[in-house]
Amino acid sequence: MIAKPQVTKTQATDLKVKMFRGFSDSSRLSILNVLRDRPKNVNEIVEATGLTQSNVSNHLSCLRCCDLVVRQQQGRFVYYQLSDARIAKLLDLADELLADVALGVDSCTRYDVKDSGQRF
Repeated sequence: MIAKPQVTKTQATDLKVKMFRGFSDSSRLSILNVLRDRPKNVNEIVEATGLTQSNVSNHLSCLRCCDLVVRQQQGRFVYYQLSDARIAKLLDLADELLADVALGVDSCTRYDVKDSGQRF
């Protein structure tokens, strides 16, 4: 049996922050949401999100690099899907939580989506 490397609490927190960056970009989140129900090819993702093909491809590359999305060749098409069903569950939980805290999140100025680049 191979032992897993020990991860400190700080390292675990840093990894969570890094993982949530995959969800924090509106384009990446749109793509993840589109892939919740079934695998799709780039054209289907473009149509569903309204993003450009190059934007979708760039974000899919990022999501694949972070192991949030995987791809599978089927004939001449490549289909993308969530790498783990728990990603869809996480998105579902976020929807449920947001339903209860939406007013607070909307009025929060510290995490404004359109901020001037300052990060908190």
